[in-house]
Amino acid sequence: MPSGEAEVSDPWVALEPGTDPAEHVRVLRRAHETFTAVGTVPRPVRAVVADSWRRSARAGVGPDGTASVELADGDLGAYRAEHPLARVMPLFRELMGTFAADGEHLLAVCDAHGRLLWVEGHPATRRKADRMNFVPGARWAETAVGTNAPGTAVAVDRPVQVFAAEHFIRRVQPWTCAAAPVHDPRTGRVLGAVDITGGDGLAHPHSLGFVQAVARAAESHLALLVPQDDPVGGAPELTALGRDEAHLLVGGRRIRLSRRHSEILVLLARHPEGLTGDELLCALYEDESVTPVTLRAELARLRRTLGPSLLGSRPYRLMVPVESDVAVVERRLEAGAVTAAATAYAGPLLPGSQAPAVVRLRRRLADGLRTALIARRDPDLLADWAHAPWGEDDLDVWRALAAVRPTPAVRSRLAALEHELAAGPGREHRSPW
Repeated sequence: MPSGEAEVSDPWVALEPGTDPAEHVRVLRRAHETFTAVGTVPRPVRAVVADSWRRSARAGVGPDGTASVELADGDLGAYRAEHPLARVMPLFRELMGTFAADGEHLLAVCDAHGRLLWVEGHPATRRKADRMNFVPGARWAETAVGTNAPGTAVAVDRPVQVFAAEHFIRRVQPWTCAAAPVHDPRTGRVLGAVDITGGDGLAHPHSLGFVQAVARAAESHLALLVPQDDPVGGAPELTALGRDEAHLLVGGRRIRLSRRHSEILVLLARHPEGLTGDELLCALYEDESVTPVTLRAELARLRRTLGPSLLGSRPYRLMVPVESDVAVVERRLEAGAVTAAATAYAGPLLPGSQAPAVVRLRRRLADGLRTALIARRDPDLLADWAHAPWGEDDLDVWRALAAVRPTPAVRSRLAALEHELAAGPGREHRSPW
């Protein structure tokens, strides 16, 4: 912890017992002004908040900014309907609805990218929240609006309170909120966060414990739903974006595949009708000297890993439908749901693969998504891509981002990329795909 930051018994709780809230607000406001002016964090800012302020500044968030609405009308409805947290919204309402209404608070639920999916609660409080775009469909990630409970909880994967002037955006500083991440009970990945937002009274440690308990209850409920849907854990799911070794979830078992087996499953999932041995050879190997015997040996090892009930032959095919994250992104792009497609895109498809068919698919998927993002001109979606490892040198995206969000940090990065382009050939659109 840097020396200027305060130590508290529980760093995730906003106020120590006995602290005067009004005085603490004044101290935090002075600290916030100091940070936005000179970039240093004075006492008594908590370490979790100080770190969040620094991340917010690095992302180019300004203290006078506001949230933007990314999902609206039909796009929002379609995305919410298929989101896993839709299944626990009745539970959230049962556990938190009365508390929110009686206390003049708001119940909010966001996805893993900080996009608000539901905002419910006291009508007067909702009207006030509307004025700062704390509404369904708005993006409240740290990279978009700085420090706030749902966005920060997702960013650090921990329950957290944010009190008053701990918020990075000034217009949010009259509010206090507490949020906890909700995880997929099968995979452990963050699905989003559940949040309670309102006045200073929420700075009590009980509100953080309450929202954390609600999140755990939601995870337990999601775990119970899996065997109700399918006694063996649901249809097989293939995850291959952003990783060199794909994961297959089947029958409640999570299988980590080798690189070659990952390539084979990606191609077979894409071709449910099956592929002949010759077709697989051409799709997998650049070297024409590779023999069918080599491929048959790989498929035999894969069948031992998966079991004969999943992998068939003559032609080689998957015996049951397999859902893949690649197919999810493609469907959303085809439907014009760009935000939902970007949410599902965890990175380039098997980025280390040199299999010809995988390379083509990787390029087609990435180029299709980045083209849609550039056309959409949404600054937050463009920023997500530009700051991701696969987009940090994407000159076209940085140019598009600079056109809609010309912050000093963005202009500086764009100038550096253009200087590299001028310095030599082959620099335009460098990427891992």
